[in-house]
Amino acid sequence: MAGLQQAQAATLEAATRQMALMADMYARVWGTGPRPEGTPPPAGEDSRFRGEAWRENAAFDALWQTYAITARWLVDLADSLEGVHPALHKRVRFWTQQYADAISPSNFAATNPEVLEEVVRTGGENLMRGLHNFLSDLEKGQISMVPGGSFAVGADLATTPGKVVYRNPLIELIQYTPATDTVHQVPILAIPPWINKYYVMDLSPHNSMYRYLVEQGFTVFTISWKNPDDTILHLEWADYMEMGLIEALRVVGAITGAERVNTLGYCLGGIMEQVTLAYLAARGVERNRAEDIPEVNTATYFATHQDFTDVGDVDVFISEPQVRMLEWLMDASGGYLDGRNMGVTFNLLRANDLLWHYVVHNYLLGKQPPAFDLLYWNSDGTRVPGKVHSFLLHEMFLKNRLREPDAIQIRGVGIDTRRITVPTYTVACDGDHIVPWRGAFTMRHIVGGPVRFVLAESGHIAGIINHPAADKRRYWVRDDGSGIQDPDAWLAGTTEHPGSWWPDWVSWLGAQSGDMVAPPSMGSEAYPPVMDAPGTYVLE
Repeated sequence: MAGLQQAQAATLEAATRQMALMADMYARVWGTGPRPEGTPPPAGEDSRFRGEAWRENAAFDALWQTYAITARWLVDLADSLEGVHPALHKRVRFWTQQYADAISPSNFAATNPEVLEEVVRTGGENLMRGLHNFLSDLEKGQISMVPGGSFAVGADLATTPGKVVYRNPLIELIQYTPATDTVHQVPILAIPPWINKYYVMDLSPHNSMYRYLVEQGFTVFTISWKNPDDTILHLEWADYMEMGLIEALRVVGAITGAERVNTLGYCLGGIMEQVTLAYLAARGVERNRAEDIPEVNTATYFATHQDFTDVGDVDVFISEPQVRMLEWLMDASGGYLDGRNMGVTFNLLRANDLLWHYVVHNYLLGKQPPAFDLLYWNSDGTRVPGKVHSFLLHEMFLKNRLREPDAIQIRGVGIDTRRITVPTYTVACDGDHIVPWRGAFTMRHIVGGPVRFVLAESGHIAGIINHPAADKRRYWVRDDGSGIQDPDAWLAGTTEHPGSWWPDWVSWLGAQSGDMVAPPSMGSEAYPPVMDAPGTYVLE
């Protein structure tokens, strides 16, 4: 009954707003009176209708406002299910919003005054260029977010000097050239997600995290995952741990002579990091030392899921039937998921910014998108290994077993995150649509060591890749309230800081990374450099 009442209220409100809009239009036609209360907000609040053309012509002004009323009504109807069936509500609301975004008058040439102005100005040449752009993208199988050939990995991106010092069938390990006369004694090993290429943390020189760390006196290594092909599609989650992170730890220790290593993981790389640290802790220090695996000194996590009860809008793509369908698709594709399919999924989470914007800009206006390094990386997708992805979906997303002590078994070893007692630094982002920050906040309570939790402004990528020199955004942190388990109560007592959180992290990390010593050699006698960074796997 409550849902029905909410739907009726939504319909009544939409009708009231439509009547107010009609009154506004009549007043505008006759040149009397201001816009009444109840009509949609100014077009400037919606980037799709920010242009003056939407307000200069009364017909287009009425069109976009009618659309805004209708779109809001559709979403409000979907919200009437919230108290009736929360799980169904989430899916219905998401797909209702997708439909509302798709039918926007800005997405069609005949109902977009800015496109019509361009048709008049160019004599229709914009539509011919747009058709060419569309056919080109159709051939590539994805919408172009940056012009073709605008960047080259190793020349424009991933340019921090370094060497590939180790390679196996799964990873290349890159060691970066020191930029200071002395370095912190404890090196850093970065674990990027395997569903994207590692250079999100080494984009252009002006926003490269790896370059920044090297300039702050750290010895930095990173894993570069191989883009899965037939040679490694048989590998499972345990293989990614052993051939990936554990083997990289062993090689870092052998090259630097360090007995302890700082680790950092980004997104799924953070999940792999946490599972591996719990695995090594369960095996015991003596066994790890017998295999020449150095101890982990600190653990850093960027935008990493902890509580899979709330996985944000990604949840609409994850259910038992959908996972079975996805596994069938991966089997049919030869044991992997095409990275373009994954890219479409993530683009739908921000459809107006990452889908419809480019439909209008590229195909209707006939323009080329600007050259933006982050969007180039976003388009440079990788395949997703089927067995590893299935393990992640079943054990983490569907069953949420990471929080249950020993519920996950790796090579017969139970995974209990409470065994992780090293100091931890966790960064979540307040606008993250992939890893909601309140779920990432759970890190404070499911590991056994001290945790410094930082909330950064912006989304999954922009909140993390925020060089201090840009002087943008802000972050929140508090030094007390360690026992607070409610994220909103924690947030209420935080201190807001302008700019990037990177200096806060570097200060925290440096205090725990030993004395300043001479830099280690690039590679070693046992692990001589193979080639210059960025290596070959990132180019596949």
